[in-house]
Amino acid sequence: MSDTVVVGLDVGGTSTRATALSLDGVRLGSGRAGGGNPTSHGAERAAAELLSALRAALAGIDPTRVRAGVIGLAGAGRLLADPTGRAAFDRAWSEAGLRCPYAVHGDALVAYASGTAAPDGTVLIAGTGAIAAQVRALRLDRTADGHGWLLGDAGSGFWLGREAVRRLLAVLDRADAPGELGRRVLAELTGSSETAARPRATVDAVVQAVTRRPPVELARLAPLVVAAAREGEPTGGALIAEAAALLAESVSRIRPTRASDPLVLGGGLLTGDTPLADAVRAELARRWPGAPVPTAGDGAAAAAWLAARDLPEVSDPAALHARLVPPPA
Repeated sequence: MSDTVVVGLDVGGTSTRATALSLDGVRLGSGRAGGGNPTSHGAERAAAELLSALRAALAGIDPTRVRAGVIGLAGAGRLLADPTGRAAFDRAWSEAGLRCPYAVHGDALVAYASGTAAPDGTVLIAGTGAIAAQVRALRLDRTADGHGWLLGDAGSGFWLGREAVRRLLAVLDRADAPGELGRRVLAELTGSSETAARPRATVDAVVQAVTRRPPVELARLAPLVVAAAREGEPTGGALIAEAAALLAESVSRIRPTRASDPLVLGGGLLTGDTPLADAVRAELARRWPGAPVPTAGDGAAAAAWLAARDLPEVSDPAALHARLVPPPA
């Protein structure tokens, strides 16, 4: 089986990662390039980044050995419905020397597969945005939230940043002194943690600092909330608790009450050692006691496993998963 190679790509808005694996689990090559999401960057630029990552991963490998590939990215449905975008990706695939077919899956499915080989379960992702998805037979079945910063993404990094600013503004409206988190947010937005002699002047400065930037940049304040909660700061702790409840509520919309299949946690806010990850695990354990809650791991390797599992020589996809997808560090 070691002669067979599969390729997986984990494509995000800021980076594209590719990996080439043999079926006995040997990592033959890897590559990284810039953001390759066609929704964010346009099809041609996204395809160029895809090609760059693929060429790095396939350096020194005969591309005829590659039997299958999977590309995981947010907005997979939009790419598949766009003939121009799909043609650009087809050209990149061909220019990398690949003649095998490839499939495109949503990033939520790839995140799920990076945490478990179980065909059925749930994945909860919280980073800049937030989404929960139900998986059936390793296909996305239903989703909850993921509606973007304007309409949803409750409990996400954007939500944490926006709510931190809202709490600060409420304190300033009352002419009270901000707490530690409020002072950090104020300093991040205005360059100073000191309030003006006239409270309204500080309110105006905060509002202007936020509205001058793209709204999604509020997610950059999320680390301040996480750090404050870790230090025991009351407002930070309250926001983390509320975010965890909102994320668990999103899961409850699509996950049966007594489900015991895996519930994978993904995204930067839930895969590290963070107060939000701890709070979410506690909420999920309360609602679904006994369900395993693995953490998402290597998305590119998971995409390669999704590509490999349907090959005729693969008789035990779970065992293959153990070889191809390393457990999270």
